[in-house]
Amino acid sequence: MAGESCNTLVDLMRHGEPAGGSRYRGQIDDPLSAVGWDQMWRALGRHCPWDVIVTSPLLRCQAFAEAFSERHQLPLEIEPRFKELGFGAWQGKTREEIATEYDPGVLQRFYRDPLNHRPENAEGLGDFRSRVIAGWKDMLERHLGKHLLVICHAGTIRMVISHVLDVPLANLFHIKVANAGITRIECIEQGDEFLSQLVFHGGTPAA
Repeated sequence: MAGESCNTLVDLMRHGEPAGGSRYRGQIDDPLSAVGWDQMWRALGRHCPWDVIVTSPLLRCQAFAEAFSERHQLPLEIEPRFKELGFGAWQGKTREEIATEYDPGVLQRFYRDPLNHRPENAEGLGDFRSRVIAGWKDMLERHLGKHLLVICHAGTIRMVISHVLDVPLANLFHIKVANAGITRIECIEQGDEFLSQLVFHGGTPAA
């Protein structure tokens, strides 16, 4: 009916600490560490307002999503388009290893201008945006009016925030995303379009 709208809430949660610590992990499929599991369970606690869980297929996301889904008897979907940005030649390396292998300024150049200074064989930010936002739009259409928990990656969350707030891709890495951090987006369906608003970033699901 004309004039009606339908609200969809999406809580985007970054995975906890993976085994091997802080690295440019990208699409390397490392599992969560014990610390990472604890971070995620503590972040969600007993709170469970969600209707559906959607997860990246990478182990550091999917393993927890499966455990949480089983605990609360929630439907679970795997969305391959929510994988992390591919970091090419940097994948699996620490900041120190990258600075030593290339030069000390390589990371600074990347963060200042990720469009023109991405790692060798890395996924382009435009391609990354296209796949993440295509997955995002399809998910919203499938789950209109529901409250979703999406277990994914820092890059995926940055890309959704940049889409909602119209942040230029060059500024993508100005958004900091903590392990087990939660970002809430409210999407108001109006006809064929969504008005999406950032409710909070780095908050808790009880907020």
